[in-house]
Amino acid sequence: MLTEEKIFVENGKLIIEALRHKSASAKGVIVCHPHPLMGGSMRNNVVEAIVRAFAAEDFTTVRFNFRGVGASTGSYDEGRGETQDIISVYEYLKKEGLSQIYFTGYSFGAWVGAKLLDEEENRFSYTTFISPPNNHFPFNINKLKNIVDLIVCGDTDDYCKINNIISQLNEEKTAVEIISEADHFYWGKEHEIEKILRQYLKKIDKNN
Repeated sequence: MLTEEKIFVENGKLIIEALRHKSASAKGVIVCHPHPLMGGSMRNNVVEAIVRAFAAEDFTTVRFNFRGVGASTGSYDEGRGETQDIISVYEYLKKEGLSQIYFTGYSFGAWVGAKLLDEEENRFSYTTFISPPNNHFPFNINKLKNIVDLIVCGDTDDYCKINNIISQLNEEKTAVEIISEADHFYWGKEHEIEKILRQYLKKIDKNN
């Protein structure tokens, strides 16, 4: 049974609502949810699958609500202020003493993570995108191809056109996993996301 506690992270004048599962290791992951204006929150089914996978591999996990969602203060900022939300959670984990911080974003969460990576030096140990919505938002693939470590997408996902991404990627850097008969929402496919992530994390751990 996964144990999480509710925490609140200071973000300038804003407060970010989050759930944290604490591990004894020095590894942590920030998990970002889908679009706030389409019902996205940290309670999303894919977000929960991601958290379960990382927690099972001895990571501290923090999933949080972007500004204006749930008890997080502020309002939707079209992906601009949301990058600062990620930074505030990152700084929180650093202050907690974690030395390796991973990033995993799903849908809108992947896009906001991509914006952050495009704007500054990469601060994350490893980065995973679940269904980056490149058919809906612009992505700078040239920048991301040397940064993103794993991309997961369903083969019937209308928001994530994975073939367009693959054609531009540095395949030596980025692993791609495609889940059969999965659309953008992954209902009934959550266990496959968990399996892919856990296998990937075990591979990283073995190689380090």
